Amino acid sequence: MDQTQRVLPPHEVNRAIADLRRGDIVLLSDGTDAALIQAAEAIDDDGLARAITLTRARPVLATTLRRAIALDLTPDEEGRSAVELLPPADASAGFLRELADPTVVRQVSDQPIGVTRVGPKSLAAAAIELAKLARLLPAIAYFPIGPREGALIARREGIIEVGLEQVFAHRTVLARTLRQVAEASVPLADAEHTRILAFRPDDGGTDHLAILIGDPKGPEPVLARIHSECFTGDLLGSLRCDCGDQLRGAIKAIAEAGSGIVIYLAQEGRGIGLVNKLRAYKLQDTGFDTVDANLQLGFDADERVYQPAAEILRQLGFDKVRLMTNNPEKVAALAQHDIEIVERVPSIFPSNNHNRNYLATKAKRSGHLF
Repeated sequence: MDQTQRVLPPHEVNRAIADLRRGDIVLLSDGTDAALIQAAEAIDDDGLARAITLTRARPVLATTLRRAIALDLTPDEEGRSAVELLPPADASAGFLRELADPTVVRQVSDQPIGVTRVGPKSLAAAAIELAKLARLLPAIAYFPIGPREGALIARREGIIEVGLEQVFAHRTVLARTLRQVAEASVPLADAEHTRILAFRPDDGGTDHLAILIGDPKGPEPVLARIHSECFTGDLLGSLRCDCGDQLRGAIKAIAEAGSGIVIYLAQEGRGIGLVNKLRAYKLQDTGFDTVDANLQLGFDADERVYQPAAEILRQLGFDKVRLMTNNPEKVAALAQHDIEIVERVPSIFPSNNHNRNYLATKAKRSGHLF
């Protein structure tokens, strides 16, 4: 079979994610074009030299338009385009890391950096999506190579190959293949009659939870909160956000109402991951608000997806909800996945000296209703 026509195994994306997080090389291909890629935040001089030797190509940095704007390399424009940055020919691994990470002090260089906008279905865009799936900074060192040569090198060097369409379809696949894998009674301080159900996709990826309070039953609309995990707020009681208040407040309110559900999604930091959230906190400490800190990192203001929540609700027999949220975008996102929102139930808690600006930014820039 021609190398450009191979059908790749279905679970290669998770293996590619693990390799990128370790700083290893991955082959990304669409059958016509290919590239060896490495996570920019994890690249070192040995890895850079190896990729250059294997491909005989200069590194390109695939990143988001947001990050290029933050670097003052392109005008501020609307859109979620990917870009390719062409660093100087002698760029070191450290230079690539500096381009990727705004929390690292960047050394001033008088050498120009080329910028090329690329399409939403390009290899560069797929590489960025893979970085986001790995909860890494959305910046990938990218070494173009022919797909046939790339496949031969991958087999010889033990490099994982992943297809472009596999990457773009991965979030949908993860949501559609969610299955309940565990259930237990877990009495809570504010809701003693509570069960927790765990859901896992068929590739063994990230687990999501359903916290069932009381005995909710369809087809009546269920009182529900869709809550994205927040280690610092939910577990540690951080005062920088209102997440812990939102979670515990929802559990208490649902128990008082008699029954309902909290869907607990594993998408920390508005979908950018805990490490990147801590990077965003560092940027906030220098004066950026919540939204601008995410944009400086190269992310959108909110990277969360709600298809997993919709899938869990459907599997539990709920397609109508009374949604506890202050976020109109969450209402619209669930509706896109055929969950009917019959009522938006406000979920408002007092601010404190540490989260007052955070809540103001939510209202002013993210449209939250308080």
